[in-house]
Amino acid sequence: MLTAFRNYAAAELELDGRPVLLLGPNGAGKTNLLEALSLLTPGRGLRSARLDDLAPKGPRNDTAPWAVAAEVETLDGPRRLGTGRDPSNPLAGRRVVRLDGEAASSQAALGEVLAAVWLTPSMDRLFQEGASGRRRFLDRLAYSFDAAHAGRIAAYEHAMRERGRLLKQGSRDAAWLAALEESMAERSVAIAAARRHTVARLSVAVGEGVGPFPRARLGLLGDAEAWLAEMPAVEVEGRIAEDLAAARDDDAEGGAARGAHRADLAVAELAGGMPAESCSTGEQKALLICIVLAHARVLAKERGAPPLLLLDEVAAHLDPKRREALFEELLALGAQAWMTGTEETFFAPLGGAAQRVAVEGGTLRQEQ
Repeated sequence: MLTAFRNYAAAELELDGRPVLLLGPNGAGKTNLLEALSLLTPGRGLRSARLDDLAPKGPRNDTAPWAVAAEVETLDGPRRLGTGRDPSNPLAGRRVVRLDGEAASSQAALGEVLAAVWLTPSMDRLFQEGASGRRRFLDRLAYSFDAAHAGRIAAYEHAMRERGRLLKQGSRDAAWLAALEESMAERSVAIAAARRHTVARLSVAVGEGVGPFPRARLGLLGDAEAWLAEMPAVEVEGRIAEDLAAARDDDAEGGAARGAHRADLAVAELAGGMPAESCSTGEQKALLICIVLAHARVLAKERGAPPLLLLDEVAAHLDPKRREALFEELLALGAQAWMTGTEETFFAPLGGAAQRVAVEGGTLRQEQ
């Protein structure tokens, strides 16, 4: 159920567990619907949008109390999830979360109920652009294994911003700076450990591959990530805090010398060892799909159910052989994959195994 979300004044769907096809012209609101679903998990959603951007466009709408809610079937029975701008104080720009009708203390509560991972057209250049996009992609996978991971990242980024602000102002409050650096160091180690654990979990599955999709090799680059393989976590924390303290003058110009924001995900095609950034655009897309499907398999094994898969315009860019292999894997996993497209012909192999929703102008029509 959506209320005052993007181009939806109000909308509601009632679906079963089969894959969902969102069909309609460009600009109809298909990706907006995927974004709404993504906000039912920890984090800022598939567009990393500000709260103000999620309200309908129009005069005085920036502070409208938009909302997204859903009832989901879980292994423990039905659960109710909800999130949106705080309706009691919209000017505060605060997002609230509700679980089974009760206020939740943090977004981590959502991750304990629902896991989701997504692919969007903007991610097609994930291996060509900077490391920040790859970190976000990896962290999204990590949320499914450790719901508290999102909170650690938010706390880390807050401490880093506060430290940067003080340094830029020329503050010499050594005690406060040291406290912020210790917080950054502690959370950097916890974040690095979660990322390492996620890569280790996925490595076997991505090496096995899926049908015609390439097999992949994953690696993790970063100081904390490397040091954790060599020394105890408490020593890594101390080293990061010391390096941050020593780099205050340089960091006053912006950024931070050490920390979780310096990590990167390295991906290579397993058979030939070619780095993902050197592969063709089509192979890079195939590698991303391989990682997402491997993550779904691992999660299904560990949690007993696969994550929600949000696949925006994924079918149109695959050749028929890989497209059919993707559909077969989704059905074998029993995953509810939400897929968008402008042409239904791309999804013909799914036949009655998927449910269809026509999307146009912020309205939804379920097809029989």
